[in-house]
Amino acid sequence: MALTAGIVGLPNVGKSTLFNAITKAGAEMANYPFATIEPNVGMVEVPDARLMRIAEIVGTNKIIPTTFEFTDIAGIVKGASQGEGLGNKFLENIRQVNAIVHVVRAFDDDNIVHVNGTVDPIDDIETINTELVLADLEAVDKRYAKVSRAAKGGDKESKAEFDVLEKIKPLLDAGKPARLAEFTAEQEKIVHGLFLLTTKPILYVANVAEDDMANPQGSKYFAQIEAYAAAEGADVIGLSARAEEEIAEMDADDQAEFLEMAGVSEPGLNLLIRAAYHLLNLRTFFTAGVKETRAWTFKAGAKAPETAGVIHSDFERGFIRAETMSFEDLDQYGSEKAVKEAGRLRSEGKEYVVQDGDIMEFLFNV
Repeated sequence: MALTAGIVGLPNVGKSTLFNAITKAGAEMANYPFATIEPNVGMVEVPDARLMRIAEIVGTNKIIPTTFEFTDIAGIVKGASQGEGLGNKFLENIRQVNAIVHVVRAFDDDNIVHVNGTVDPIDDIETINTELVLADLEAVDKRYAKVSRAAKGGDKESKAEFDVLEKIKPLLDAGKPARLAEFTAEQEKIVHGLFLLTTKPILYVANVAEDDMANPQGSKYFAQIEAYAAAEGADVIGLSARAEEEIAEMDADDQAEFLEMAGVSEPGLNLLIRAAYHLLNLRTFFTAGVKETRAWTFKAGAKAPETAGVIHSDFERGFIRAETMSFEDLDQYGSEKAVKEAGRLRSEGKEYVVQDGDIMEFLFNV
């Protein structure tokens, strides 16, 4: 499933450090603007304790987690929408991703240069958001006049698009993202076809100092970022990119010891990966057996045949039914046999909407 979350931010806020920690891909890191020019793309495993628990119950020989993509995008500066810096490249790279992970500097360090000379998270956020809004406004203005004429002439498709533009344009004119507008299911299809930057879902990541890694809310900047995100219905998480990079390089024993000493239960990257996964509207189902227990990715709202097709197109084409149990039931009863005896094993048909955490066995005939 080729969905990717793009990591964006001003130059030198820790994007590539974070990306390097997430993917262990060795993305170039440097203390100067535009260290990232071409976007780096890396696959990440989605941490999921349920997978390990299922494997433990089933007694499997092989465990395969699910994955998705992160893209590290070049830093942006004021004027990007007019092509300043790497503006055109930056905006085009954002256009290619499905969701935005916006990294914001939330720490003081005189040894790390800030592109604007001072740490101001809200100004940093608005610098990027303004450029995205301006780029979208230019695109919408170009469409608006043309579609308006066609709509007045009675063209139904143009009228439908014009109604969408009428919702978007006032927001952009006010400097606000188009994602704040509410659309019907039919209008969502039109919005998707406009390829706007500010309709993409967004997650803010406060990059705090190492001393704040156990309690990001302790950063004097975190509350500012959290309030800004809340105003547009977005989520925010806090982590220390530098600490996460160090943790990612440790072996399992050293990592566990470090986390215990730091007073945290798991790396902040796990929180980020799961948050980005859900931001992309992705969910997980499982297949389980002695030979292999595996996590699979599907889009929220998918029905059973479509989900079966994630494994193989033949499963979707010849779908008969899906023998299904929830993770919670397997965890509670301790075996598939016990789940069945409790009347909790279900046979689901073609109209079943798959739920996150379902454990499924597909029956098909081709």
